[in-house]
This record gives sequence, C-alpha cells and structure tokens, in this order.
Amino acid sequence: MGLILMFAMLAVMLTVGVPVAFALATSSLVYILVEGVPSVVLAHNMINGVDSFPLLAIPFFILAGHLMNTAGITNKIFAFARALVGWMHGGLGHVNVGASVLFAGMSGAAVADAGGLGTIEIKAMRDAGYDTDFSVGVTAASSTIGPIIPPSLPLVIYGVMASVSIGELFTAGIIPGLLMAVSLMVMVAWYARRRNYPRDARFEFYRLWVTFRAAILPLFTPAIIIGGIITGAFTPTESAVAAVAYALFLGVVVYRTLTWRSLARVSMDTVQTSASILMIVASAAIFAWILTAAQVAANLSEYLLAFSDNKYLILAIISVVVLLVGLFMETIAAITILVPVLLPVAVAVGIDPVHLGVVLIMNLMLGLLTPPVGMVLYVLSQVSGVKFERCVSATMPFLVPLVIVLMLITFIPGFAMWLPNMLYR
Repeated sequence: MGLILMFAMLAVMLTVGVPVAFALATSSLVYILVEGVPSVVLAHNMINGVDSFPLLAIPFFILAGHLMNTAGITNKIFAFARALVGWMHGGLGHVNVGASVLFAGMSGAAVADAGGLGTIEIKAMRDAGYDTDFSVGVTAASSTIGPIIPPSLPLVIYGVMASVSIGELFTAGIIPGLLMAVSLMVMVAWYARRRNYPRDARFEFYRLWVTFRAAILPLFTPAIIIGGIITGAFTPTESAVAAVAYALFLGVVVYRTLTWRSLARVSMDTVQTSASILMIVASAAIFAWILTAAQVAANLSEYLLAFSDNKYLILAIISVVVLLVGLFMETIAAITILVPVLLPVAVAVGIDPVHLGVVLIMNLMLGLLTPPVGMVLYVLSQVSGVKFERCVSATMPFLVPLVIVLMLITFIPGFAMWLPNMLYR
C-alpha cells in the first residue's frame, strides 16, 4: 500500500510541475508515514546520500565551466573549431559539433554546453543563412556530447552510486563521445549536400594556427583533468579543484576578463546549481533506499533473471527502462534511483558496471532532447527565441545518429571498455 501511494504521489507531483527534489522527498515521506518507519530514517538517508567525498567534484566542475564561460573562453574555442572544420560543406554545422567536443572537456554538462556555446553557434548559423530548425537541432544534439566526454557530472554521480572508479568511467566515455561527434558530422554532411549549405571559409593553415594559439591554453583543461586522473596525480575531486584553479588563472591573470563582480556572480550561480543538484541526490537517496528496503530491486532482479540470463537481452531491457525514465525525470535523480535497482541485475549476467554506466548516461542524454522534460530543449528555446514545440521537431532527425551510436556502444562493449581495460586493468 505504501509503495502504491508513494508512486502515485510522485507521478501527480511531477505532472503538476513540482520540482523533482521536493517530489521525491515528499513521496518518500508518504511511504514512511504509511508504513510506520521511524521518521529519522528520512533525514539519515538524505544526509548519507550526499556525504561522499567524490561528490565534491560536482561544485568544482560546475564552477570551472562557469568560469570558462564568463572569461570568454567559449569564443576562442568556437573560433578554433571554425578554422579547423569550417571549410567543409555545411561548415558551421561541423563547427557546432567540433566546438561541443572541445567544450565537453571543460563543462561536463549538456545544459552548460547548450547555454554557453548555443548562443554563439545559433547566431553565427542564422547570420550565415542556415535554416533555424537545422541550427537548433544540431546545437541540441551536439550538447549531449558534454556529459559523455570527461569530465562528466552524471558519470561522477553514477560512480558514487555504483562504487565504481570514476577514472575508469571517464576514460570509458572518450570513444563513445567521439563516435557521437562523428555520427552527427555525417548527419550534418548529409543535410549540407541536400540543402546546398556553403562552406564557412576555405582552409587556411595560418588562420588555424592563429586560432589554435589563442585557444591552446583553454584546451589544456581536459588534459589537466584526464591526464591527472590517469597518471594518478589527482583524484577526480582533486582534478576538479585543479580545473577551477586553472580557469581562475586564465580568467584573472592571462586574459584578465574576470572581475570581482563577475566572480561573485559566477560563485552564486555555482552555489545555486550545486545546491539544486545535491538536493536532488539527497532526495533520490531516500527514494532509492525505500525501493531497496521494500525489495523492489531484489524482485525486479529475480524477475528479469528468470525471464532471461542473456546479457545482451538484459542490456536491451535496461536501455528501454532507462530511456523511458529519462523522458520524465531529471538525469541526476534518474541515476540515483535506477542504479541500486539495475546494477545487481547487470552484474548478475556479467555486464561490467563501467560499461553499464556509459550506456545508462547515453540513454538519459536522449531524455534531455525529448519532451516532456527535455532540459536542453527548454534552454535552446530561450536562447534562440524558438518555440519549444518547434525545438522538439527540429531535434528529432538528429536523434537517429545518436540512437545508432547508442546501440553500437550497448551491444559492442569494446567501444566503451577498450581504453579502461588498457589503462586500468
């Protein structure tokens, strides 16, 4: 009875637009009151949910991304991407994807990519005569590369929940992220041929060198993060701190674009974003505890294993479940709730937890591009001035290459596991 009321309350609150954190906490409280569980359990599990050293990486990665945006570094990255791939047919579409790959090594969040680079990319494409739908669609799709290529905030959350090495998760995301970029560039090339989109400019080695020289210092950021983790110089949390220190060095000392006023604004934005994420993690932690205590996870595991012990079929089922959840729930909350339920099933059939993490995050990224949640679409709607419904229709064609890559990563584990196996095992 308590579980039925909890799920019913959660569905109603999400439908009427109650913030996810409050919906999860309130519905969990309903279960606790109905089942007579001591109320101290609520506070205890919420506190334990965020009492984790690796979670400290979240505010630091968020701060690093905000500092990069505020310091004007996104403009340098866009200029370098323009010189690197703008000479192709549909040049600015390729630039859009390339800039997202470069920015992914700094932000770790799709919404940050869409909000930071999206403004620059969509304006440049409109000014060059590209269709608005195409501009919005490729910008939305390319932003999902950010949480796959390290650093990745969702992978940090997954690593904490699954007790998996975040360093392995980060390296496992590199090849899938690059495959996403290649598939989107193929899609852009197809559109460019069909609609006769122009080249942005002819290739000039001198221009490439000038823009590279301007962007080289920001491009060191992913090298610091990933290189530090792989070599053992940093833990993931320490690498996030190093990224912030480096971003401050660039913004204050090198480019001198950060002022005390902008630093105060960036700090407040980071506090607000981090607080909202950690509130979701805390609320989802008690919800996940209830699912475990009520043996929902054990029953689901038993049912699926009775249905089949084929790991590829189980992977397909898990992907469908995660994809459906991602349509209606924010990414961080979905990870926190789903991992305790799905991980035991995956491990029982021989699925590597690192591989599962990449598959799970890629599925949830598709949820950012689809209603009713679709956070990236809401951001781009505001950035571009295009109605949300039109953003949805513009993005749909670009889901095709992303789904193809998702299937490759899901059913050919080597794409995700080759680097971690080579570096860590």
